[in-house]
Amino acid sequence: MTQNENNDRSNNISETSSHSGTRYWGNVEVIEEGDTYRISRIEIKPRHSIKPQIHYHRNEHWVVVSGVAKVTCGEEEILVNRNESTYVPAATLHKVENPGHIPLVILEIQNGEYLGEDDTERPYDLNLVKPVPESK
Repeated sequence: MTQNENNDRSNNISETSSHSGTRYWGNVEVIEEGDTYRISRIEIKPRHSIKPQIHYHRNEHWVVVSGVAKVTCGEEEILVNRNESTYVPAATLHKVENPGHIPLVILEIQNGEYLGEDDTERPYDLNLVKPVPESK
């Protein structure tokens, strides 16, 4: 790798990405990002999950580093163990859960022409899931 290539790569390492931060289900740390990709470390607390969502302009690859992920991608539900991975194509409803007792750590590689958070829709937004009315 040349010095210029090394400098270009180091310029993509994210120090303070707006996508990093603590969530109710765990934590996201952006490791590196460019115009058409983002690499993040995602940690999901035991017995927590990320809400179902869909993106139209990006694909996602998830590699499990620690724990076990229960992944729903479209109609398919699978368990992804440590050192295994799965792929989420664009325009596919998906979610990930941590059914275990230890933190789930995933490396997520997002790739697409647009990575903005306004490309994230949730089932309630899409009317795919109807809220259950409270009983009186």
